[in-house]
Amino acid sequence: MSDQHGDVEVDARTLDAELAGDLGQQASPDVVEYALWLGDDALILAQQLGAWISYAPELEEDVALGNIALDLIGHARSLLHYAGTATGRSEDDLAYFRGEPEFRSAWLFEQPNGDFAHTIARQLIAAHYLYELYRRLTTSADPTLAAIAAKAVKEVDYHRDHATQWTLRLALGTDESRGRMIVALADVWPYVDELFQDDPLIDALAEVAVPPSSLREPFDEIVVAILTEAELEVPAGPSSSGGGRHGRHSEHLGRLLAEMQVLARQHPGAKW
Repeated sequence: MSDQHGDVEVDARTLDAELAGDLGQQASPDVVEYALWLGDDALILAQQLGAWISYAPELEEDVALGNIALDLIGHARSLLHYAGTATGRSEDDLAYFRGEPEFRSAWLFEQPNGDFAHTIARQLIAAHYLYELYRRLTTSADPTLAAIAAKAVKEVDYHRDHATQWTLRLALGTDESRGRMIVALADVWPYVDELFQDDPLIDALAEVAVPPSSLREPFDEIVVAILTEAELEVPAGPSSSGGGRHGRHSEHLGRLLAEMQVLARQHPGAKW
């Protein structure tokens, strides 16, 4: 113990041991970009869910949303750690010391929490998309990405069940909860299409990355079935232009990053 406030060495070793897929492999430039896609999605969604802690409608939801956020932080750490192997930057460097145009998160993950129904609608889409993505990524030719996905898919399986059960509960509950769920679904649905847009990067990562368009059919099959059971309709209307994969973000990301990064930027290298 270095002073009265303690030392972080023991915790640091524990955190390092929690990294999935740390095989000592250095990522290629294309793999770095792909790892940033996935790592930034997980990081931004974790930050959003963390804001519910102490504000969730039930004490049990404080715990559930907090645990989901921690799972996502774990996925983000592993993916950003792998991305950083190409340049010697840590996952903390990539999380706290990149500007908004350098982030690669899709717009869905940047959308604000709104009321609880909005968070659940976003979770329903995110969890089912991520489950299909990680399930396919377990067979990636890149052993590090495959190992990260193998750990993540088990946790995301729980996340999708949580979102599904809450969607049914809200949609089939009171008139108030059903009305809010309908509005929430309509508000987040325009951000679905961006998740399934192919990109030249994916062509360059054949056998390594999962083509986003290939995930659309299994996603639609399960989500439409859930909405049907919930007596909800797939919202109609135009899709968002998106652009997050290329650094063009919604107006919400800047504010989120300012809050997430302020401590690290004001006290670089601080330890506690």
